[in-house]
Amino acid sequence: MANIKYNRIILKLSGEALAGDRGNGINPPVIKDVAQEIKNIYDLGIQIGIIVGGGNMWRGEAGAEMGMERAQADYIGMLGTIMNSLALQDILESLGVPTRVQTSIEMRQIAEPYIRRKAVRHLEKGRVVIFAGGTGNPYFSTDTAAALRAAEIGADAILMAKNGVDGIYSADPRTNEDAVKYDKLTYMDILNKGLKVMDSTASSLSMDNKIPLVVFNLNEAGNIKKVVTGDTIGTTVEEK
Repeated sequence: MANIKYNRIILKLSGEALAGDRGNGINPPVIKDVAQEIKNIYDLGIQIGIIVGGGNMWRGEAGAEMGMERAQADYIGMLGTIMNSLALQDILESLGVPTRVQTSIEMRQIAEPYIRRKAVRHLEKGRVVIFAGGTGNPYFSTDTAAALRAAEIGADAILMAKNGVDGIYSADPRTNEDAVKYDKLTYMDILNKGLKVMDSTASSLSMDNKIPLVVFNLNEAGNIKKVVTGDTIGTTVEEK
């Protein structure tokens, strides 16, 4: 049995990660690969909560271009996260991984409402829980939802799986060849340096609750397993 560093995690996936090279929508081979990676750590006995973004379905910029109110655009984005969550649930269950979707906005015909104690019980019973709909409030990102749910369920860490980026850099490595990768940071470093890994609300919430964050590349097979078993990859953010 592999050594386990994090027994209960929140895995943060971007919506774009499910789109792959398509850029939008859900790419079936890609979501199947992601589900298999999740199954690999589920088989180790890890308790897994998941937050999925909705950027492959809807971007707030589209709402701005239409002159839409910010709150309305954010609610549409929340619905996008729910669509992604239901798709991921279906693929996981086809692999034999029992999964529950809990939404912050009630839609009882397709998912459970978010109830913290029930979510913890699902995890204890060996079910993956996908937290959909963000926080249920506009003006808050799915990064903040990840930090909030991690604090609520007592997660050992937030695993932030990036699409094609292998950690936190001083600038965007895809556009700046002088960008420097950090191996370790504190949340105060993120806030002081203005690093765009997660929004300031999520960083502050994680810092206040002393929740480690590991940022790594989702596109390399086996990386999620490497993180939970303690391999040093990506960038680790924690208070000293």
